[in-house]
Amino acid sequence: EEYNIGDRIRAYVVAVENEGRGPEIILSRSHPNFVRRLLEAEVSEISDRTVEIRGIAREAGYRTKVAVASNDPKVDPVGACVGLRGARVKNIVRELNNEKVDIIRWSDDPREFVTDALKPAVLKSIELDEESKTVNVTVNEEDLSKAIGRRGQNARLTSRLMGWDVQVRKDESQ
Repeated sequence: EEYNIGDRIRAYVVAVENEGRGPEIILSRSHPNFVRRLLEAEVSEISDRTVEIRGIAREAGYRTKVAVASNDPKVDPVGACVGLRGARVKNIVRELNNEKVDIIRWSDDPREFVTDALKPAVLKSIELDEESKTVNVTVNEEDLSKAIGRRGQNARLTSRLMGWDVQVRKDESQ
């Protein structure tokens, strides 16, 4: 991104350091908390704690996955973040220079969560290894590229979001 003197930009303050030549403010637009703050500013349900951000996985400039949960059973966390006709998430996407933002419903059940996180791919089977925190997912050949994503991005971001190692394999049983 390029900026000129006098441009107004939004950024996340990472640190303020007091150097010998005066204070130095370190800003970031690629930090995952930048997306968190944008969501808090845009989605009133997050700022009033009705909807909670449970996790953010980001590859700045390409794609972000955000896991959200609701503290009120009457409030849909994904719907609140997306907004009417996508208005809320569109404002965030515009601020992030058209970076893709996936909003996923958080689930404590790893099977349910990995199914939502890898959508639109349809998963044939899910095997969990609780000890090594590994999820082995099997998909049909036509869903393989959707599940893995461009250069492995979808599977990688899902792994980061879950805190588990997500392995995607093609179904060989046919």
